[in-house]
Amino acid sequence: MELSESILTSIKKMLGIEEDYTHFDPDIIMHINSVFMTLFQLGIGPKGFNIVDDEATWSDYTTNVDILQAIKPYIYAKVRLAFDPPSSGTLVELMKQQVAEMEWRLNVMVDPTEME
Repeated sequence: MELSESILTSIKKMLGIEEDYTHFDPDIIMHINSVFMTLFQLGIGPKGFNIVDDEATWSDYTTNVDILQAIKPYIYAKVRLAFDPPSSGTLVELMKQQVAEMEWRLNVMVDPTEME
């Protein structure tokens, strides 16, 4: 897990967008920041964390590798659903179910008493 990797660049890679193609960066950044707000509401990460370009790295957000491994696919899935959803309604529903499960798991990570 590369903590020094750019948040924007890594999400763009997962979306299949080349790093040097910046046309969609403002849209992707907006969606990433929306997910950071959701993560804060779930009890993860600092309040008001936002990115403005490709300079912000994962270590700026957290150095907890366990949290990072859990939030990267979550951020990707939420951004994908908002920015470039699958054309199949079935796949969209599957992704929404996966996001819901990831949110539950993230909630458990920050509040393990819910499992007791």
